[in-house]
Amino acid sequence: MKKIFLACLCIACVGAFNMLSAQEVQNASAIGTDYKTAIGIRLSNNAPVISNAITLKHFLNEKTAIEGFFSFGHDLISFGALGEIHKPFSTPGLQWFYGAGAYLGFGKEYDVNKARNVNTTFFGGQGVVGLDYKFASIPINISLDWKPELNLVSDINFEPAAIGFSARFTFAK
Repeated sequence: MKKIFLACLCIACVGAFNMLSAQEVQNASAIGTDYKTAIGIRLSNNAPVISNAITLKHFLNEKTAIEGFFSFGHDLISFGALGEIHKPFSTPGLQWFYGAGAYLGFGKEYDVNKARNVNTTFFGGQGVVGLDYKFASIPINISLDWKPELNLVSDINFEPAAIGFSARFTFAK
């Protein structure tokens, strides 16, 4: 009798798990991103190599996106790219994301030994963690992120204070 009861309990648990996981997959696809591509601006503090920038985000599928940056100003021009994984919250349009990528920058720095500005190349890795929200009624997406950078060329330097806010115009799927 105990064996029959345990077998029925196991079958019921497996059935409930399958039903919940199927419902979770269905909810995740319903809550997934509402746009395929977005272009806009990213405002950030001046410390990182990729600070204020033009940003382009493109989703490869419901969860994976690539984001590119073109940053200029403060005697610096830089390009960056990130691969991002998006995870939806239960609130429609709201997701959190994380990812990593690299950047390349060209600029001028003051060299104390030469007592003048010299051309410098910056290259390094960057990570990102943030929140992404797509408004339901208008084609606007906003995001807030933390994007630390590790410079590897010209001077090994870690910049942890890279907070940014992006506003983008979205294009439907």
